[in-house]
Amino acid sequence: MHHLSAGIAHFRRVVFPAKQQLFAHLATHHRPETLFIGCSDARVTPELITQSEPGELFVIRTAGNLVPAYAPGADGVAASIEYAVAVLGVTDIVVCGHSACGAMTALAEGQDLSAAPVIADWLRHADAARARARATAAPAASAESRVTTLVRANVVAQLQNLRTHPSVARALAEQQLSLHGWMFDIASGSVETLDDVDRASAAA
Repeated sequence: MHHLSAGIAHFRRVVFPAKQQLFAHLATHHRPETLFIGCSDARVTPELITQSEPGELFVIRTAGNLVPAYAPGADGVAASIEYAVAVLGVTDIVVCGHSACGAMTALAEGQDLSAAPVIADWLRHADAARARARATAAPAASAESRVTTLVRANVVAQLQNLRTHPSVARALAEQQLSLHGWMFDIASGSVETLDDVDRASAAA
């Protein structure tokens, strides 16, 4: 914890004074334009990757950047999506997967998750991605390639799940919202864009 305390001290002493006007504005204004849905992986930092200032991104992070399809009832991910779209009025949603994703690696390699039943149950939200990846993977693909294929397929599958949320469907129908799929490569820092039919292109 010492480095966290030191970080807070540095923030208060150096960072905050330089951005004091921004934080004064943010104290009474919260109007992010983008909802960023990423993985909980500590190596993937949305604000760092996009070089965004405080207040610009509304961020949801889940294991495997999974977005459960809409279902009635209390759900933290669904509530956050609805708040971002229906209340804050974000105009863009990004679903960002990443290389070497632990969740996707577990699925691609068929790892035994019997000792982690909650994780195993959560990863069922990637079933459509697994089916898509199996249909597109080369028969002799390497383990790394299979994981990469699944990461890409998972981004596309989660974009489809997003469309089942009423607030998202309504905003899309009114042409007030755009959806975007990204894949971040940790080693190179590059970002690929992925659309709903799983075509990839270099974004940066």
